[in-house]
Amino acid sequence: MWSSLPTTDDTGQDVVNLDCIDTLFKWKNECGLNGIDCGPFSNKTLAFRCPAGCKAVKVLNPRLIGASEVIYRPLVVGGPEYRGDSFICASAIHAGIIRDSGGGCGRLDRIGKREYFASSWSQGIESIAFDSYFPVAFTVSKDPGVRCGPGELRGVLLFISILFTSLLCIFTISERHFFTTFVAIFVHVGMVSDPPGAYRYNTSTFPDHLSKLTGGLLPAMFCAIVIYKMIVARTLANIQAPFEKTILWLGGFWFGALSNTTFEWIPITRLTAHDLEQQTGAKLALSFIIIAIFCIFVQQAYSLWLEGRLMRYLGIYAVFIIGIAVCIMIPGVVFRLHHYVLALLLLPGTSIQTRPSLLYQGILLGLFVNGIARWGFASILETPAALRSDGAFDSLTPSFTASVVEMDYISFTWAQPPAGSAFDGVSILVNDVERHRSFLGDQPSSENNFTWLRPADMLLPEYFRFGYVRKGLALDYSAAGIWHGNGTWDAGSVRV
Repeated sequence: MWSSLPTTDDTGQDVVNLDCIDTLFKWKNECGLNGIDCGPFSNKTLAFRCPAGCKAVKVLNPRLIGASEVIYRPLVVGGPEYRGDSFICASAIHAGIIRDSGGGCGRLDRIGKREYFASSWSQGIESIAFDSYFPVAFTVSKDPGVRCGPGELRGVLLFISILFTSLLCIFTISERHFFTTFVAIFVHVGMVSDPPGAYRYNTSTFPDHLSKLTGGLLPAMFCAIVIYKMIVARTLANIQAPFEKTILWLGGFWFGALSNTTFEWIPITRLTAHDLEQQTGAKLALSFIIIAIFCIFVQQAYSLWLEGRLMRYLGIYAVFIIGIAVCIMIPGVVFRLHHYVLALLLLPGTSIQTRPSLLYQGILLGLFVNGIARWGFASILETPAALRSDGAFDSLTPSFTASVVEMDYISFTWAQPPAGSAFDGVSILVNDVERHRSFLGDQPSSENNFTWLRPADMLLPEYFRFGYVRKGLALDYSAAGIWHGNGTWDAGSVRV
């Protein structure tokens, strides 16, 4: 595919491929003291290419921009000059440089320190306001010298894929067409509609996508053989209604395989207790899903009872429930019900040749394919650290006070951490950039202080956050304390 192949700009420089979450400046203190590891801040240009669908990519854990908490929305700060930690591709969509439906190319220019990033609504994205300065900002623009091609032809390729599988389903009597359909849809998801991420700033995504596709397809085919022999063969055997089979079974298959689009409206990003608490409407949506699954379960159970197979399947699901209960009780790990696992659990109940079973089975097969092609065989038992990702540690934060406040400087002091807490040091962010890091054993407790200077005539607020460091890793930061432009201090009330 054209959009996956290497290309260059008119100067011969490579056009780099970005993921939807790529930024110039990293989260918390990952750029090092004063952001040194994320330079240069200005006089640097980058020709880039973005994939399709980046408008729907959101931050899944809270981010503080100034005194605001940002979650479940694209991380775009400002515009047309964007803060350096903004998602580059979402910013390009917001600026009208690329289309969300097909991705595209552009040029990024680092423009150094900028003040005041205004909020604006454009192209379906509302950017976030930030009323102070940041050491690096960027602009995005169209560049005729970047040879990008037509972008991602997802719509055209989807039409071709659906047409091919539909003709196969209509004109093939044997139920063994399942395998060709399975592979065709798997390849479409893994290479076109919902491909996995590629390595940062590479010149071609094709090798990465192909590598991950083959890595997931081989074990998925083993699963497909088992699913076919135990479930699908009974459902598709000797069906004399090819159009109904195509509409219900194949239509459901595609509906589930495109779940990144078809189920996007459901306000559940990840099925975890933490996300259900944070995401608005998630609990209500989960309640409706559980009710729907229960109603379908009753309907399918009745059909199995008519065929005299109900007790056998109740035994299978009893084993599933016991297995899940054992997984939940294992200490030190968290049970994750990924959607490919949910599909495997529910598929046995669709091994009936009825119209509802054709639809349900198709949707579940699509969910299985989407889960494996996009994320691989993710573990059902994950450690809290892996599940947390870049989320909060729920750790202690330093207790600090602003001891001296003048128009041009402010001094902070903080108490020693509790005994036995195993913290190594303290990190201080100013406007979301690490400006101080000290280690507790390197200085007496009387020197637990930090002084910050600024021009006396600066009228912008500054935001201070304090966090502990352990083994080189910054833990949670405190509330965003605000040093206003008029010299007053506000301790704040928002915590990461």
